[in-house]
Amino acid sequence: MSKRGRLIVVLLVLVVCGIFLYPTFQWYYGVTEETKDLATGSREQIREYARGQATDDLAVVNELVQEQPDAQVPEGLTFLKGLARERYEEMGRDVPRDWTMSEVLGAFPDEQTFFRAIENHYRAELFAIKETSESALQLGLDLSGGLSVLLEADVDSFQDTFLQRYERTPTADDVDTAIQQSLEILENRIDQFGVAEPSIRRQGDTQIAVEIAGAADPDRVYTFLMGRGALNFRIADQEASQQLEQYYADNPGEMYTADGQIRTPDFIEDGYKVFGYYTKDEYGIDDLQRFVVVREEIGLDGIYIESATVGDDPITGRPVVNFRLTVEGGERFHTLTSNNVNETLAVVMDDRVRAMATITEPIRENVQMRGFGRQEAQDLAVVLRTAALPIELDVVSQQAVGASLGEDSVQQGLWAISVGFGLIILFMLIYYRRAGVIADIALLFNLFFLISVLSAFNLTLTLTSIAGLILTVGIAVDANVIIFERIKEEYRLGKSPEAAVRAGYRKAFWTIMDANITTFIAALVLSQLGTGPIQGFANTLAVGIVTSMFSALFVSRLIFDFCVEQLKIKTLRISWRA
Repeated sequence: MSKRGRLIVVLLVLVVCGIFLYPTFQWYYGVTEETKDLATGSREQIREYARGQATDDLAVVNELVQEQPDAQVPEGLTFLKGLARERYEEMGRDVPRDWTMSEVLGAFPDEQTFFRAIENHYRAELFAIKETSESALQLGLDLSGGLSVLLEADVDSFQDTFLQRYERTPTADDVDTAIQQSLEILENRIDQFGVAEPSIRRQGDTQIAVEIAGAADPDRVYTFLMGRGALNFRIADQEASQQLEQYYADNPGEMYTADGQIRTPDFIEDGYKVFGYYTKDEYGIDDLQRFVVVREEIGLDGIYIESATVGDDPITGRPVVNFRLTVEGGERFHTLTSNNVNETLAVVMDDRVRAMATITEPIRENVQMRGFGRQEAQDLAVVLRTAALPIELDVVSQQAVGASLGEDSVQQGLWAISVGFGLIILFMLIYYRRAGVIADIALLFNLFFLISVLSAFNLTLTLTSIAGLILTVGIAVDANVIIFERIKEEYRLGKSPEAAVRAGYRKAFWTIMDANITTFIAALVLSQLGTGPIQGFANTLAVGIVTSMFSALFVSRLIFDFCVEQLKIKTLRISWRA
C-alpha cells in the first residue's frame, strides 16, 4: 500500500475509534455521579424524577410570572426557551427575540401541556444519558461493583407441570437437573443480551445467584431472567370482560385485594381468571388499560416456540415479534385457533395481557405479536430464541453490590500498570533512541485503538482484562523490537535509511504475523470455551493483538516513512551504541 493510502487508513481508524470512545469519555468524565445514579436506575425512578423536577420548575415559573411577567428566563431554566421555540414554530408564530417568562408561557395553551413539555425534557435527557451508559466501556464487578440478583426456583409449580406432562411426581434428581439446566441456559443468554461477564452460580439447593458488573439496568436484567414459560396464549371472554369493567366502575373498592392483587368477583365462572391488559407508556413502563377475563386453561405454552425475530409493521412502522412454532406447537395452535374462530386470543406474559387479536382463521406455525417497544421486542425475541427455562425462577432480592477489590487495591493495580508502562517507554527511548520515540508513539496509538474497540463492543474491563491489556503492550513492543532489529541489520549493510526501513519492515512482516496469529488463535479458543474472567482476558488479548499489529505495521511505518522521506533524515538513530 502507498504512503498516502496508509495515511488515509490511519486517519479513518482514528476518527472511527474516536467515535467509539466518545460515549465512554462522556460517561466517565461528562456526567455527574448523581446523574449516573438516576440514569442507571429503574424506569419508575426516572419517571418519579422527571415529574418531580417538572413540578418544581412549574412552581418557580408560576411564582416568577406572578411577581414579574416580563422577567427574563432564569439561568437554570434556559431549556424552556427551546421548548417554547418549538411550540412557536409549530404554530407558525414569530419567535420572540428576547425571551420573557410571559412569552415562554404564551407558547403553551394550558398549564398541563406546559408541565408535560418540561417532564418530556427531563425524560429525554435521562434516557439519552442511559443510552450513553449502555455504549460506554463498563468496569467489572471486581473494580466498580454492580448488581446482585438472587433467584429462587418455584419447585411447587415445577411439580405440577411435571405431573401434567409425564404423569408422575418429579424426584429430587429431576428438580436438581432442572435447576442446573436453568443455570446453563441463563449463561447462554448472556452474550446475546450484551451483559458481559456476569457471575452465575448455584446457592443452596433451590437458589441461583447472579452478579452483573457495572451499572446494569434492573428492568433489562429482569427481562433476560424470564423464561419461555412466562409467555402463553389463552382465549379471552369479551362479554365477561365488559361485565367485569362495569362492575369495577360501579365498585372501585372491590378492584384489588388487601395485598394489591386483582380481585376476581363471584360472578366470574370457574375455569376463568382475571388479568390486567397493559401497554407501555412513554417511559416504557407497563400502564394498566383495562381488565380481561381469560380461560384458566393455557391454549399454547411458550415452550413450543422454535424461533423469533423482530420486524416492523408495514402500516404503523412499530416493532413486531415474529415467531415460528415447533411441529407439535403448530398442531396445538392450529387446533386452538380452529376451535375458536371469531373469538379473542390473548397473549399473556408474566400474568399480564400484552396483546389481543380476533381469530379470523386457523393459524398453524407463524405468529406475530405487537404491543412492544423496540428494546423490549428485541429482548423478548432473544428469550424466545433461547431454550426455555425448565423451572420458573422468582426474583427473591435485587440489590447493588460494592467493588470486591476495594478502592485501595484498584489504585495499586493502576499504579503498577502506570509504572510498568512508563518503564517500557523509558527503555525504548534509551535503547533505540530516535526509533524508540516512534515505538512509544505507536504504543500510545495502540492503547487508544484497543480501548476504543473494547468500548465499541461493550466489553467489560475486569482485573483479568487488564492483565490481557498489559500482555498486549508487551506484544506490541515485541513487534517493534523485531522491526527495529531488522532495520538495524539492513542499515549496517550500508543501505540508505529509506531502503533499510523498507527492507526491515518487509522482512519482519511474516515473523510478526506468524507469532501474532498463533497467539490470536489461542485467544479465540479461550474466548469461545472459557467463561467469566477467562473470557474477559481472552477477548482483551484478541483485540489487543489486532490493534498492536496495526499500530506496528501501519502507524510506526507511516512515521518512519515521514522521517526518512519528508524530513530527509540522513542517519538512523536506532541503537544506544550509535
